[in-house]
Amino acid sequence: MILRKISSPYLRFGLLALLGILVIGFLFVMSVYLGAWGKVPSKKELSSFEYQRATEVYSADSVLIGKYFLYDRQPVPFEQFPEQLIQALISIEDERFYDHSGVDATSLLRVGIKSILLQDKSSGGGSTLTQQLAKNLYPRKDRQQSNLVVDKIKEMIMASRLEDSYSKKEILTLYLNTVSFGDNTFGVESTALKFFNKHTKDLNLEESAVLVGMLKATYGYNPRVFPENSLRRRNLVLQSMANNDFLTDSEKDSLTQLPLKLDYKKYDYDAGLAPYFREEVRKKLLKWSADEKQNGNDYNIYTNGLKVYTTLDYKMQRIAESVMRKHMKSLQGQFEKSYGKRAPWTSNTKIIEKAVRATPHYKKLVANGLSAKQAWDSLEHKRNMTFEDWSGDRTLMASTIDSVKHYLKFLNTGSLAIDAKTGAVRTWIGGIDFKNFKFDHVAQSQRQVGSTFKPIVYTAALEVGIPPCAYFSASEVEYENLKGWSPSNSGNKDEAYLNYSMEESLSNSVNTVAVKVMEATGIDNVIVQAKKMGVFSKLPEQPSLALGTGEIYANELAGVYASYVNDGMAVLPYLIETITDQKDSVLVNFEPKRAKNRAFSTQTRQIMLEMMKSTINTGTASRIRTTYKMQNDIAGKTGTTQNNKDAWFVALTPKLVSVTWVGLDNHEIGFKSTSLGQGANAALPLFALWYKELGRDKKYDPITKAKFERPSKYVLDQMDCDPVKRDGFFKRLFTDPNKKKTKKFRRKN
Repeated sequence: MILRKISSPYLRFGLLALLGILVIGFLFVMSVYLGAWGKVPSKKELSSFEYQRATEVYSADSVLIGKYFLYDRQPVPFEQFPEQLIQALISIEDERFYDHSGVDATSLLRVGIKSILLQDKSSGGGSTLTQQLAKNLYPRKDRQQSNLVVDKIKEMIMASRLEDSYSKKEILTLYLNTVSFGDNTFGVESTALKFFNKHTKDLNLEESAVLVGMLKATYGYNPRVFPENSLRRRNLVLQSMANNDFLTDSEKDSLTQLPLKLDYKKYDYDAGLAPYFREEVRKKLLKWSADEKQNGNDYNIYTNGLKVYTTLDYKMQRIAESVMRKHMKSLQGQFEKSYGKRAPWTSNTKIIEKAVRATPHYKKLVANGLSAKQAWDSLEHKRNMTFEDWSGDRTLMASTIDSVKHYLKFLNTGSLAIDAKTGAVRTWIGGIDFKNFKFDHVAQSQRQVGSTFKPIVYTAALEVGIPPCAYFSASEVEYENLKGWSPSNSGNKDEAYLNYSMEESLSNSVNTVAVKVMEATGIDNVIVQAKKMGVFSKLPEQPSLALGTGEIYANELAGVYASYVNDGMAVLPYLIETITDQKDSVLVNFEPKRAKNRAFSTQTRQIMLEMMKSTINTGTASRIRTTYKMQNDIAGKTGTTQNNKDAWFVALTPKLVSVTWVGLDNHEIGFKSTSLGQGANAALPLFALWYKELGRDKKYDPITKAKFERPSKYVLDQMDCDPVKRDGFFKRLFTDPNKKKTKKFRRKN
């Protein structure tokens, strides 16, 4: 034996100890290899790795508008990595990348000597890019120091297996597509889009160096948070590139003089274009994936990297949101000024208490055993809070109750525009601010629709044979069998002597006539007509339905009105055109859903369009012509509900249907006056300003310059009558305009 030949007992003991350490080390490494400390992924598992990819949402014109993800990752192929990006990465992270087989023995020896013997903490970790990739693919579950050695050995084993399974190019591709850059952003493509608003393939050299520099410490070298640190790190990367002959000294010196320039575009689910639309798309996708699971297909919208192509028009939506912010800011100011110091959100105790008790904070406190008074007292505790409004953010000492009062006052809105023929949604605004008002006023809100329901009543009347030139008295009537209900108009007493044609009464939204048209038509016939036109919400079987007391969704109303420009057939608004997998293979195409049968005759359709053109030209929506000076072919209807709670405007054009609602989420608060809260003032401008902007873009000429079909001669002849007839002299003589007529409402004809 060799040991017996060694005379020194100390040397023999030292060698035995060293041999023992080596044996124990070998056995320890083998135990890790064999899985005694937790399974090590096999070569097969590593070679079949699939990314968790973000699902991407695109507009109809292929603009990326959003993503759904657990990890914000958008993998790209090696060919899209700029050469300088690879050079920067190798220079600073793994100089011998092309020379080792996953583990760099030279670096390990350096780290061992400096870290263990010399206690130099700046020596680094000695991990190769391949080892870092192993850690990216299988993150360490336990961060305790005691497990560090096991984790390192596992990563070395995985690195060796990765090198056996992939080429160097493939390892770089996997690494750059999986590595974390912080802020829940994974992979260089998502990071390039976030910090420089450009794709990886378009990064220049200094930008590549900034991103590579972040890998050392994703927070400490974040260029947005610590720009000075990031700049120093970038320059160190450039120096490493020069040291490795990827840059000349003069190139390096020139680049290090450049300032740090970002074009930061953080993806925030609450912000960005069309957040309410994206949320509705997400809900549709979840339903689709659940249905597909029943068919044996398991799609995860957060990890499978699907591509969702929607119907949304990017520029239309951008204009719509810009117009909304401008109009709603102005209207909010007028609204608050109209109430002055006696605003209900500050002085109406009943409304405030009800709103506070509806909050999750109050309900949680009560559920935890606090009395109503104790819960209220707790919510009155003041602290630093940020209040947001149209003028910006304000931080002040305030309580939860103060916050409730603040957000009670905000007017909100819901609007959408759809393709009149298919129902494809072109714009969708569910509210003024998704961050603070998650409730979607397009898809989730059923509100009374006011006078926008009247066209359905008049359509039903035409369908049962009432001619467009039939006249109805505008006089106010008290209906004995309806507990004295007496609908009225906003006009003067002289209306008691007037008789309106159907066209004139609809275009000027005469309430008394609408009820009489409903009576002549029959409530049942009106409800049947509404269903034929696509109304699926339950409607009240009451005469007040003529005035729009039925509660209908905004997107539902859009599909109903589409029948007037779609050959009498309603459509169902839809948001998604196509879903593909990450390789662009089509998984599903969504077809437009249109009614199979016409809801009314061609003659009725043409008459109704002419009536609603009059609404725009001379009726309640005439400010389209007078204030906004628009000469486009437009038909439409305004709507205002009781006590000015809801303002509506529906616009019909040859190509688009637009529906807009404005009001408050709290149903107990309305506009102070009809002049401020009527549909023509609160809702109509959102359409007018948007459509006028579209008219300035030649791209939309086929839409904004489209013309309605000319009605037939028969229809024009049918409508050729005086709009208003005045009662004769003797009838006026014996009629007291201050005295209401009384009668019973006939429910059936």
